[in-house]
Amino acid sequence: MIKLALFVRLEAKPGKEADIEAFLNTGLGLAQQEEATPIWFALRLGPSTFGVFDAFHDEAGRKAHLNGPIAQALMAQASTLFSQPPSIEHVDVLGLKNVA
Repeated sequence: MIKLALFVRLEAKPGKEADIEAFLNTGLGLAQQEEATPIWFALRLGPSTFGVFDAFHDEAGRKAHLNGPIAQALMAQASTLFSQPPSIEHVDVLGLKNVA
């Protein structure tokens, strides 16, 4: 059962919006390789605001993701792409409907 999640808010530096979209598309490929990350969304919340929502079965999966290649790439690109550090919120999933 999916119990835990992360919500990451990303604010683009002016002119970096397309670069963030490309970064998130690359992130999808990496997320598909993570067995402990069954749900992963890249989001556009506004003209310069992006987000990532990903969910996990347990804390071990969430920690593995936070220490994995997507998080490493995100932090490596943070000063280039984002106007402020990424906001990473730990979330508890209270309910889920998933039709696949």
